[in-house]
Amino acid sequence: MAESTDVVVIGAGVIGSSIALELARSGLRVVVVDKFGGAGNGSTSASSAVVRFTYPTIAGVNAAWESRHCWEAWRDHLRAPASESLATFNRCGVTLLDVDLAPRSLFTGHFDQIGVRYEEWDAQELSERLPAVDTGRYFPPRRVDDDQFFAEASARLGALHTPEGGFIDDPQLAARNLAAAAQRLGATFRWKTEITAVMRQGERVRGVRLQEGTELSAGVVVNAAGPWSGQLNQLAGVGGDFTVGLRPLRQEVHHVAAPADYHDVGGDRHAPVLADMDLGTYIRPDGREFLLVGGTEPACDPLEWLDDPDDGNPLATVSQFGTQVTRAARRLPSLRVPNKPKGVAGVYDVADDWTPVYDKTDLAGFYVAIGTSGNQFKNAPLVGRLMTTLIHGVEGGHDHDRSALTHTCEHTGQAIDLSAFSRRRQLSASTGTVLG
Repeated sequence: MAESTDVVVIGAGVIGSSIALELARSGLRVVVVDKFGGAGNGSTSASSAVVRFTYPTIAGVNAAWESRHCWEAWRDHLRAPASESLATFNRCGVTLLDVDLAPRSLFTGHFDQIGVRYEEWDAQELSERLPAVDTGRYFPPRRVDDDQFFAEASARLGALHTPEGGFIDDPQLAARNLAAAAQRLGATFRWKTEITAVMRQGERVRGVRLQEGTELSAGVVVNAAGPWSGQLNQLAGVGGDFTVGLRPLRQEVHHVAAPADYHDVGGDRHAPVLADMDLGTYIRPDGREFLLVGGTEPACDPLEWLDDPDDGNPLATVSQFGTQVTRAARRLPSLRVPNKPKGVAGVYDVADDWTPVYDKTDLAGFYVAIGTSGNQFKNAPLVGRLMTTLIHGVEGGHDHDRSALTHTCEHTGQAIDLSAFSRRRQLSASTGTVLG
C-alpha cells in the first residue's frame, strides 16, 4: 500500500514537531513518523529545558536569543487557542560561574553585538545576590572520592548573569504544543511506527517504508530522529561526506529537594539557573520546592556512549546521582544529599563539537536536523524555521554547499548563516557540554 505526501519528518520530539509546524505553515503536506506513542516521548522528555545564551559562536547566540523571543510569546508563536494548556517559560535568569575554560569574553562580545543583556558580578556581588551559593573556586572538577574534592577553595568566583535566560517548565508539553499546532494546519502523525527503509529513485529520495509495509511517497524526508538519527542515515546511505561525527550519549538529570535558603533572592522570584563548570554541575529550579541537577561533562567523568540508543537505562543510577548531587551540595552547602536516587536519564545525539547539523545531504531531498547534543531544546522554535528556509531554498535550486543560505530572524532581525550548522563544517568552538 502506498500513500503520498510532500514531506515526511521522522521524529516527533521538540525538534521534529517544530519542523513539522513550520513546513505545514509554508503550505506543504506533512506526515510525521515516530516510534513512540506521542510527541516529546523520547529524549525531549529528559531535557532540563534550560534557555541560555552562552554559546561561543555568533550563530549559537543568535539562535538562542531569537528562540527566547519565541518562548516568551509562546501562544502567539503557536497561534494556539486560549483554551489550550501550554508550556511556560520561567525567566529566572542564568548565572554562569567564572571558569577559565569558558571566560566571560567568550560570550560578551557576541552579546554586545546582538543585544543580549548581561551583568558581570564579582565574588561579593555573587554572594549578595545568591546568599545560598558558596563562591569558592575549586577547579578542576574532581571525582567525589578524590582526596582533593573537599580541599579548601583556591580563590573566590564571580559570575556572568543573563537575566533573560531561564527554563521551560514542561519540555514534553512544549513538544505536544508544537505537534498540536502542526495538526491544526493539516500535518498528520503516525505513532508507534518505525522506518524500515528509505526509498530512492536514482540519486533522489522518494519516500520511506514503514514497519507494517506502508510506503509513504515524498520528495522530501527530514531526519529528526534524535539519538536514532545515525541508524536512519545508514538506511538512507548518507553520511559519507560528513566531517562531523555523531554518537548517542546517555545522560542523567537528578531531582532533589531545594534547600530552604535557595530562593532567598528577594520577592517571589526563583533563584536563577546556576551553571557551574568549576565543579562540573548545573542546578535548575523546579518550582520553589525542588531542584534539577545535571552535569557539565567534566574531564574526570567517563561519558556513557552507546552503540544502540535503545540500550540506555532510563533510570537514575546511585553512582551518578551521588556524584552530581554531592557536587551541587559543595556549591549549595545547605543542600542535603538523599540516599535514594531520583531523576531521569535520556539519550542525546551528540556531535563532535556539541553543535547541531541542520543541513541537506548528498541524497537529494534527504535533510537532517541532528546532533542536537542535549543543548538545542531551547532553539526548537527557531529550528523549524531554519529547516524550512533550507528546504525551500535547496528544493528551489539553490546550491547550499557552494553558497550557504541565511535565515533572517522574525523577532531580532538578525541573519543566521546556516553554514554554521553544515555537515561539512570545520569543527565549531564549543564549551563541550549539554548544560540543559
